[in-house]
Amino acid sequence: MTSGQPIRVLVVEDDPVAADAHVLYVGRVPGFTAVGKAHSGAEARRMLDRTPVDLLLLDLHLPDVHGLQLARTLRAAGHHADVIAVTSARDLAMVREGVSLGSCSTC
Repeated sequence: MTSGQPIRVLVVEDDPVAADAHVLYVGRVPGFTAVGKAHSGAEARRMLDRTPVDLLLLDLHLPDVHGLQLARTLRAAGHHADVIAVTSARDLAMVREGVSLGSCSTC
């Protein structure tokens, strides 16, 4: 990403209402642009293979894979987008694992 270009965000959220809300919010933040939304881990992987992304807003409870497992798989495949885990999970072990995988925040 070069200076002046917006940060490209992929929203990964299985709940359509929440996904739409995240996309709308990202669109309101100067310097950020939503490049898409995925409702499953498989859909997120397909999108990442064809769309440059700088940041994932990642739900941890996806229908086909846990978000932390998706983050592990993406890192192993060479994807280096930053991750913000968006979850209601309050399990300290899960939060620690997310941080160890490069998640910069849990909300």
